[in-house]
Amino acid sequence: MLRAGLTGGLGSGKSTAAQMFAACGAIVLSSDEIGRTLMQPGQLVYEKILAAFGPEAALPDGSLNRPAIARLVFRDPAALHRLNCIVHPAVVAEQQRQVEALAVTNPHAVVIVESALIFEVERDNTAPGWLQRFDKLILITAPDELKVARYLGRLEAQIERTTGAPPTPEQKAAAIADARRRLAAQMPDTDKARQCDFVIENIGTPTNLQAAVHATYMQLAKLG
Repeated sequence: MLRAGLTGGLGSGKSTAAQMFAACGAIVLSSDEIGRTLMQPGQLVYEKILAAFGPEAALPDGSLNRPAIARLVFRDPAALHRLNCIVHPAVVAEQQRQVEALAVTNPHAVVIVESALIFEVERDNTAPGWLQRFDKLILITAPDELKVARYLGRLEAQIERTTGAPPTPEQKAAAIADARRRLAAQMPDTDKARQCDFVIENIGTPTNLQAAVHATYMQLAKLG
């Protein structure tokens, strides 16, 4: 079995690429999905987050107030590190458990772990040794201005679906500032690219991205 890490910053198109890898035949594990599961009420990660950030971190229905937590941690590096020290080790451990199970049931599979923070987890020492568990690393990249534009586009669509009206100039400005804060908290793609086996520049059409993903998958499948 070959295990690859798939990463990319906000607005890079990483999640779209992950879906394309799955369509090619890879088994894709989403760090975000695993994290969301572990953050449900009753889970240990959930309890640790409430203990660290207080009851205001939860909504009236008991679920975590993820937008409020995100706003807090991306303005406070110490709070972000505190959150990562809770979440990352638990997510990595669950990924490892799933990969070990897949090694038994699908020994020749290409397993791709999708995570925006593969390198940041290692850099910040929140789950040491994670990088060494991957056979190959894949980076989806794009210029920062394009990433910000994509993030803003998603937010505009979400606001229009929710309110039936386009976002206000103030909402747009806040979204752009938020995107830049998030990108600043991540390692630059130039640093990541030097450590990756495959770098896919997502600056063209979805068809261009799909062709690049397919070519990369074929190389991974040969190695597996």
